Amino acid sequence: MGEKSGKIKEKVSTVKEKDSGFRKEFIEFINRGSVVDLAVGVAVGGAFTAIVNSLVNDIIMPVVGLIGGGVNFRDLKIVIPNFFGGDTEAVIAYGNFIQNVIEFLIIAWVIFMLIKAMNRLNRRKDAKAEKEAKAEKDSKKK
Repeated sequence: MGEKSGKIKEKVSTVKEKDSGFRKEFIEFINRGSVVDLAVGVAVGGAFTAIVNSLVNDIIMPVVGLIGGGVNFRDLKIVIPNFFGGDTEAVIAYGNFIQNVIEFLIIAWVIFMLIKAMNRLNRRKDAKAEKEAKAEKDSKKK
């Protein structure tokens, strides 16, 4: 029985070592900046989506509807009756689809503009750092 107990202890210690390595690797993964940045991005994105939805639903679409003759896009639909004798019908809400496409395009445009502005700032920052490094290098040569 002593031999079996030794083998079991050996297997348990191997499992603990693997678990400890997995746990350590997981903690390192969580603590990486990219994971934290992703979590922040998702939270900010959720709040940003609410703002854009309000912009589209409360400001843009009423004006577009007014230009289009007072149409409310969310009300646009095709109702297909049940030809098999049931009381239900199918509704194709193409106006809702149009509304969502417009929301997506606005969100994509705003994100594009933000990234474009960030890239411009980063290029300026990089150019400034490069200029300072060059000046420092030139001053050391003299």
